[in-house]
Amino acid sequence: MARYTGPATRISRRLKVDLVGGDQAFERRPYPPGQHGRGRVKESEYLLQLQEKQKARYTYGILERQFRKYYEEAARREGKTGEVLLQLLETRLDNVIYRAGLARTRRQARQLVSHAHFLVNGKKVNIPSYQVSKFDIIDVKPKSLGTLPFVAAKESYGDRPIPGWLQVVQSNLRILVHQTPERAQIDVPVTEQLIVEYYSK
Repeated sequence: MARYTGPATRISRRLKVDLVGGDQAFERRPYPPGQHGRGRVKESEYLLQLQEKQKARYTYGILERQFRKYYEEAARREGKTGEVLLQLLETRLDNVIYRAGLARTRRQARQLVSHAHFLVNGKKVNIPSYQVSKFDIIDVKPKSLGTLPFVAAKESYGDRPIPGWLQVVQSNLRILVHQTPERAQIDVPVTEQLIVEYYSK
């Protein structure tokens, strides 16, 4: 007499899956589990504001304390606080190096600046958060031009679009800052007003 093995057998398991909807039974639903899952509020206003702030922080690679200082500085300046905040973040030296195509990522740009590979208006600068201004000229140190990151930057020049507020001279990788970037020239997918609302509470 055969022993009953219950639903643990392969045939029974397959039958059970077929009864509850096949593979679709294991698909992730767009609402929380449980009886009241569909009626639950998905995202609060605070959560949206927090997510937007975190998105901007992670994009530029900045810690919370430093990010708050940028907000406070933006709030003191004339103009829309959110736009001024993004302008301050965009004109960081490490971000300018990244935008100009001299580094593949902002993290790499930060490392290149920290290792003192750049001159701003003829002076050595090794502070990634250094604020670049209108009409500044950024040069790669002559000794650094032959190193691998800058050889690669010359070879890949033009692969990535350079924003209109910057100009790069390919022969010596000189960066010319024509103006402070306007909001339309900053292609970071962030709703800055939510960040302002988050900090203004």
